[in-house]
Amino acid sequence: MAAPLLPGNALRLLESGGEFFPALCAALNAARYEIHLESYIYNRDDSGILVTNALLAAAARGVSVRVIVDAFGGRDFAHDTMPVLLNGGVEVLLYNREFGITAGRQRLRRLHRKLAVIDRQNAFIGGINIIDDMHTPNQIPPRIDYSVLIRGPLAGMVWQAASELWERLCWTNFRRPPSLVHLPVSAPLPVGDQYAALVLRDNFRHRNDIEGAYLAALQRARREMIIANAYFLPGRRFRNALVDAARRGVTVTLLLQGRMEYWLLRHGCRALYPHLMQAGVRIVEYRKSFLHAKVAVMDDDWATVGSSNIDPFSLLVAREANVVVRDAAFAAQLRASLTRAMVDGGVELTPDEWRRRPLAERLAGWVALTLVRILVGMSGYARSARQREG
Repeated sequence: MAAPLLPGNALRLLESGGEFFPALCAALNAARYEIHLESYIYNRDDSGILVTNALLAAAARGVSVRVIVDAFGGRDFAHDTMPVLLNGGVEVLLYNREFGITAGRQRLRRLHRKLAVIDRQNAFIGGINIIDDMHTPNQIPPRIDYSVLIRGPLAGMVWQAASELWERLCWTNFRRPPSLVHLPVSAPLPVGDQYAALVLRDNFRHRNDIEGAYLAALQRARREMIIANAYFLPGRRFRNALVDAARRGVTVTLLLQGRMEYWLLRHGCRALYPHLMQAGVRIVEYRKSFLHAKVAVMDDDWATVGSSNIDPFSLLVAREANVVVRDAAFAAQLRASLTRAMVDGGVELTPDEWRRRPLAERLAGWVALTLVRILVGMSGYARSARQREG
């Protein structure tokens, strides 16, 4: 079911940590009543310490501060930062402490969304973890990533989603959930003229919403679709939508990670290149630094920014949160940023060059893709993926 587009929002695109962390800390420092923060990774580095200090200061002045970090992504957080926050009056929960491919489907489910909402009035959604993106060994920083600062009615939707998850986790952790703060402020009023929707992915009511938003955009595209994604390993239905759009004349561009981070995902993704390029899909690998973005822009007035990659982890297992925006100015800003990244650090691949790559590299792609399919099958999600794809 498509998430409704809400009018009356004021949105600000934030590029990488250099813009995100000052905006987040300013909002945390101005909080008067309540803070919700969720992250997959929470590191104790320069940026993490800034956020931690802002959370502690808010708690010290009486703000109700609640933090959820994924137990797998935040393995270090549980030991080096969580005790500090708890001692300072911050309420903290870890999401799903058990994990492992052989441990059953439930243990594979992760909290991958990155969001914050302050006093119900200001919210952040994107792909940026609480981690300093200026410390990228052997690369030119920063990582390429995005978040959105939201004011207006959509901030109220983010607050609702964060509050619901907090209450649910309190019950599943056998903790009586404290009464939610009765904020002495009304639901956010319209403050701008931008339309936007909150699109979630979970294992209950919103299993396919984020993928559905991408597929609907690809079907509507008439001129251009740019997708920038860190971990790109889509299923058959998504690949067919890319090919169909390219064949009807849409300029489809994929901006993908060009540096080795995870062997399986990198080579599995590259195994899909020949089919996509043959159909006319442009593939640009970003090689200057790490690409961690999960964004897209379509034609003149559609864009999405969020936490969801286009891979089995994000589309089948994890809790994710994206914002879909219908606004020409926002889409133009994101398109300009992605274009700069492609010009500054991207390498466009061609079918002829790709066919001349070494046999060992082609075999690596085949092996990686086969292993991914086996792992998805072992996890028990293969059947639901096949059913979704028809």
